[in-house]
Amino acid sequence: MEKKTVDFAIYQSNAAKTARGSVSLDGVRGRVAIASMGLAGESGEVIDYLKKWVGHGHDLDRDYVEKELGDVLWYLAEIATALEMDLEKIALKNNDKLEARYPSGFSSERSIHRG
Repeated sequence: MEKKTVDFAIYQSNAAKTARGSVSLDGVRGRVAIASMGLAGESGEVIDYLKKWVGHGHDLDRDYVEKELGDVLWYLAEIATALEMDLEKIALKNNDKLEARYPSGFSSERSIHRG
């Protein structure tokens, strides 16, 4: 089976097509506010599920976690789109930051003394 890949620009564009405008909160601030609340809610769902796996001994349903992380990604894309930011650029900036911070991979020492 051929492995599928995702282009962040295409994902972001497709995600934006499914965004619903807010009735009571118009404009960029409203869009960001709704998406931020959605991001917090979806992140909370992931955290609660993983808490039950880690702390309560529940089985891990990887498909469920992937779907919920997809919802988190959708809200990240919505915030980026509302602020006219590019997800690919955001990912590359984060990668550059991590490479500068941990050039040989994660280390507790560098984490503690990162300045």
